[in-house]
Amino acid sequence: MSVSVLQKARYQYQPKLPGSLARGIGEIAVSFGAATEAASDRDELREIFKHTYGKPPAVFAPGTGNLDTRPLKAAVILSGGQAPGGHNVIAGLYDGLKKGCRDSALYGILGGPAGLIKNRSKILDGETIDRYRNTGGFDIIGSGRDKIETPEQFAASLDTAKRLGLDAVVIIGGDDSNTNAALLAEYFEAEKSGIQVIGCPKTIDGDLKNEYIETSFGFDTAAKTYSELIGNIERDAASARKYWHFIKLMGRAASHIALECALQTRPNVCLISEEVEARGFSLQEIVEQICSSIVRRAERGDNFGVVLIPEGVVEFIPEVSLLIDELNDILAGEGAAFAHLDLLGDQLAWLDGKLTAPSALVLRSLPPPIAREFLMDRDPHGNVQVSRIETEKLLMGMVERRLALMKKEGTYGGTFSALAHFFGYEGRCAFPSNFDADYCYSLGFNAFALIAAGLTGYISSVRNLVSPASEWIAGGAPLTMMMNLERRRGHTKPVIRKALVELMGAPFRAFAEERDVWALETSFAFPGSIQYFGPAEVSDAPSKTLLLEQRDRAEKTAVPS
Repeated sequence: MSVSVLQKARYQYQPKLPGSLARGIGEIAVSFGAATEAASDRDELREIFKHTYGKPPAVFAPGTGNLDTRPLKAAVILSGGQAPGGHNVIAGLYDGLKKGCRDSALYGILGGPAGLIKNRSKILDGETIDRYRNTGGFDIIGSGRDKIETPEQFAASLDTAKRLGLDAVVIIGGDDSNTNAALLAEYFEAEKSGIQVIGCPKTIDGDLKNEYIETSFGFDTAAKTYSELIGNIERDAASARKYWHFIKLMGRAASHIALECALQTRPNVCLISEEVEARGFSLQEIVEQICSSIVRRAERGDNFGVVLIPEGVVEFIPEVSLLIDELNDILAGEGAAFAHLDLLGDQLAWLDGKLTAPSALVLRSLPPPIAREFLMDRDPHGNVQVSRIETEKLLMGMVERRLALMKKEGTYGGTFSALAHFFGYEGRCAFPSNFDADYCYSLGFNAFALIAAGLTGYISSVRNLVSPASEWIAGGAPLTMMMNLERRRGHTKPVIRKALVELMGAPFRAFAEERDVWALETSFAFPGSIQYFGPAEVSDAPSKTLLLEQRDRAEKTAVPS
């Protein structure tokens, strides 16, 4: 694999550590808070996690060292989709292990959690680690979406860990992956294995967030990458003055990416799935909202603009969500008969009488190519693959039809030409921003410290992230305190609760205060590309979401003079 000039330069970057960890191992002390409780369903979760429930949060600070400095063997797993900075988590973990004791060793589990089940691993040495420092991607060991779920899989995972002589396993992933880490920690404890499990918070969607996880790694870089592209399109739109751009962004369950990109780029319209659900917006009401901006801008002679759309918004629109649920139920039971139908007309006819009247009406109102995506693109469980529905083209087509009708009515006199985009994979493996490079390295080094402190069932937590790295607070939070119970595929399961956009939160409020102006005026902002060199206020800046949340939290906790 060839190495670019930028990659060579990034090899030289030295990630920053929290002040409490940037010292000799003998000068790092761990202290603990009070016992914790789960987010909800406490009695049930206490029963599920008999050996790991209720642990106290941990904090590292300068002091008389009480970390283990004997040789340790750890393994690291990348779980789920890629996110910028994952390689730096592994580098930080490796450096921590070697700083604790030069004879420590790190195994990379190949291909995600399935590699632990099937005993696929390799030793990660210094030369290998150095080739991946400050780079994007998960290609150092690969990732996977498998879960450790069955008794046989848990037993096989423990067998692998014993065969490798591991002291600890570190799982880098999102909410589902860290739920799996909690279950693995519980199993290892129940089996009295002495093998620890530590999680690290990863997801570009930004929906793994709480009191102890201020942001998941990768969100900062992905949002900045998308914002650069959006800003470029905005500049082109303002130059050509003839296109409306409909841009779909990553974010199925939560709209954090769309909201952050809106704050950075100031588009004319940005949909927020959580608001769509809370206010019960219909598909037609969303179309009218977009058309309102188009019509008013056309009256000013501005027949161009930008619309941002979270990929999962269709699941939050009441009548579309109902349609999806009904299709999933019908095709789960009669999918074999449906599979023999090739023509859309035959499929719609077959569904007549099976769908409720409102859902049938919605399906028939969709543009034919989009309707086929609802009907043909199933996942292995028989469900609609919502992320692959071209929502940007759906809305673009419906807006075009509505504007044509308005033109006939004499209520619209502009011109409308539209282009559709989807920014997704472009942001998952970018070179991590300085913020993510530092944050990820700190999370990895901190994971080592949690292992050296003898802890299990914790997630690596680094807080106070809007301050200089020297003031970051390193520690760990018990995974069980982030959990509740949810119904998944007909079964009640413990899961880490997803953090959705809070409509009363500071980031959404800041967006809501400005969006009416953006809808009418050309207020575009052009963030440009990620800066790796230069003044700290440019190259090390955190996301606007994080800045607004931290400022709001500081104001709420400030003591009146």
